[in-house]
Amino acid sequence: MCKTPHTVRLAQTRTTFGSTMRPVRSAVFCRRLLFSLSLPLCSLVMALLCITPRCQAVQAESVTVLEGGTAHISCHLQNYDGSIVVIQNPRRQTLFFNGTRALKEDRFQMVLFTPHLVRISLTNVSVSDEGGYYCQLYTESTHHHVATLSVLVPPETPTVEVKQEAVEGGQAELTCVSPRSKPAATLRWMRNGREIPGDVSQKENGKAFSVFSTIRIPVERKDNGAALNCEAIHPALNDQKRIRHYRLDVYFAPTVRIVSPLGILREGDSLTLTCSVTGNPLPRHIQWSKINDTLPERAEISGATLQISRLSQSHNGTYLCQAQNNFGRAADQYTLLVYDNVSLTTMVPPTPNATQPITSHPVTQTILPDKKDPGAVVDPQSAVPYKAIAVVLALLVFTVICVLVVTIWCSVRQKGSYLTHEASGLDEHGEVQEAFLNGNDASQGKKEYLL
Repeated sequence: MCKTPHTVRLAQTRTTFGSTMRPVRSAVFCRRLLFSLSLPLCSLVMALLCITPRCQAVQAESVTVLEGGTAHISCHLQNYDGSIVVIQNPRRQTLFFNGTRALKEDRFQMVLFTPHLVRISLTNVSVSDEGGYYCQLYTESTHHHVATLSVLVPPETPTVEVKQEAVEGGQAELTCVSPRSKPAATLRWMRNGREIPGDVSQKENGKAFSVFSTIRIPVERKDNGAALNCEAIHPALNDQKRIRHYRLDVYFAPTVRIVSPLGILREGDSLTLTCSVTGNPLPRHIQWSKINDTLPERAEISGATLQISRLSQSHNGTYLCQAQNNFGRAADQYTLLVYDNVSLTTMVPPTPNATQPITSHPVTQTILPDKKDPGAVVDPQSAVPYKAIAVVLALLVFTVICVLVVTIWCSVRQKGSYLTHEASGLDEHGEVQEAFLNGNDASQGKKEYLL
């Protein structure tokens, strides 16, 4: 740049190849024109002279690097004639002076120093290294250009924090956290390929950012184990995502069901009952008991299983299985009915007939133990043939009633017929006696009159 008459001087530079001092022709030429040209015209002349190959300049390249990586800062020189080249950090501390280390910082290394390019490297880059690095060329005036170093901090895989436990019938509150990123990462909740809107917030963490995304969703028992994903999106990931997979944990009260084998139990058999329990968390302790009584001496409990060997009718009763967790309790019961090995005799009546005598034929039905399943147990209502016995008794009662009705009806009818014949005999005897007394013929006793 051209200077005023009061400040123009001959600029001299020291080269790295020798100590020769030489004037710059552009400055001399400008001084000769000072008295005949105005300052704007001088500036125009200097600008035109800079187009010539003799004009020196410096240019720097901005660079973006990931945290922890290596940055290469380059200074491009034009028409370098051996002038002093200085590289400074963002705090304006000199790193290199004409290729010589000026700041004792091992992470900075001189990679290349030529008349056209000066390049340094910075290893293990951190966000504190971010800023402008100055490439300065000292000629008759100082020329400098700034290389901007940008540091990207990619997010790590986010974490999920449970703010409110998911209880059946309530709602779950989950927060996805990306503790550190630069620029701030974008967080997104996903379930079955669909996005769940969340409340997003962020705060500064030095030169980086912490990002939070919170969702609140209603939950039921069926949602236990549902898959949720928290995705972190960032420019440093090159269209990749950091995904945290999360399984929804829904708490609910337990359910209890006693599993028993089918069949009829008799004395001497064995019984095995299994208490099937669900719940979240799963109950650790399962309690077996007998209602209004204590468990038999031969009863053995192993976790959720109750076993009783050599059953007898003294073991009859209702057995109870109970389980509980922090969210409730549940129970189920089983009624045991043990039979002895006896035969049952039932009377099967034939179809009633008024003309034939009613007889009953005894039919004996022997119930044998079940050889295939000696420890089988059935429900008490289905074990005893109450319906069959009731039908048989009903038929017997009906038959007896029918016999009584028929007997009474026959007796009444026979008595009426006897009385009728007796009255008829009395009438004939009276007519004969009257005819004998009156001297008339008995055959003329009945006369018919036509009115």
